[in-house]
Amino acid sequence: MNSPASRRVRTIAWGAIPVVLTGALVSLDHIPGTDVSLTVPYAAEGPGPTVDTLGEVDGTQVVDVQAPNTYDTDGHLNMTTVSVRTNMTLAQALGRWMMTDDTIVPIDTVIPQNMSDKEVEESNKQAFTQSESAATVAAMDYLHLPVKITIAEVMDEGAAQGTLKKDDVITAVDGKEVSEPGEVQDVIKQKSPGDKVTLTVQRGGKEQEEIELGENPKQKGQAMLGIAMLSVPQDDIKVKYNLQDIGGPSAGMMFTLAVIDKLNEEDLTGGKFVAGTGTIQEDGKVGPIGGIQHKIAAAHEAGAELFLAPKDNCSEAAASDHGDMPIAEVSTLDEAVSTMKDFADGKDIKTCQ
Repeated sequence: MNSPASRRVRTIAWGAIPVVLTGALVSLDHIPGTDVSLTVPYAAEGPGPTVDTLGEVDGTQVVDVQAPNTYDTDGHLNMTTVSVRTNMTLAQALGRWMMTDDTIVPIDTVIPQNMSDKEVEESNKQAFTQSESAATVAAMDYLHLPVKITIAEVMDEGAAQGTLKKDDVITAVDGKEVSEPGEVQDVIKQKSPGDKVTLTVQRGGKEQEEIELGENPKQKGQAMLGIAMLSVPQDDIKVKYNLQDIGGPSAGMMFTLAVIDKLNEEDLTGGKFVAGTGTIQEDGKVGPIGGIQHKIAAAHEAGAELFLAPKDNCSEAAASDHGDMPIAEVSTLDEAVSTMKDFADGKDIKTCQ
């Protein structure tokens, strides 16, 4: 069977005449006599770094859990990523398309084109914060440990600016007790810009703050409080994630499993090298991600014995090149844990078809 690269080379060979005619343009990266770049509006996606969430990077724990009782871990729980190359010339894009297994995609599927750099940075920061918070909530719920809501950031010029503060603990919204960020968000979603909301917060003592809601700049008519929230354990447990810049929301499930493994006397992996990907919701549901084929390739190359894939990514995952590494179908945190246990015990597991 011909490889993707050989098929692409043949396609280019059949089209040799137009390629030769445009050869001069392909070799240029700037318009002659100007500083104008000839980069193409496409990005190349390929296998990215894979990192053990149970281990360290540059001497820092990837998932740092501080608690009265933590346990040694065995095996691996590797998160996987997709590398993205942008600002490519036509020659570079064609080279990656012909000579690698990279996927060439429109750049606006990777970098939103209708947002400023500051808006993209702010959006990414909120996505990371929400993912980390969901990972903590899901892990604590699995372990039957209570959590509380803290404010990670008050947005500049947001509705809560000047009223709420970083590290405030939110205990109730409009008189209803809350313990997870999703519960606060559900209340805000039922309101309109200009409506008022009353938050009960702990800041030394207990205080009530009434705030007039603003409008979400990305969704007209949707109310916005203007804060980023985190769920943190109520007991003497602290969880910190130290790879948000490359992990992002798709590392949610693996972050959650790492927290559970470090706070659970029972070894989740059974000493196996497990890799995977998937978003995590506060209720433990595992969501789909992009670039699954590249993440599987990275895990296989790293030597993973088992790959955990979101159920909604299964058809694409099964079609990827993964050698003899089984790809397990998971839709919840409980399924991910039970799958690892069964695999370590040599039992049959549900794989992607």
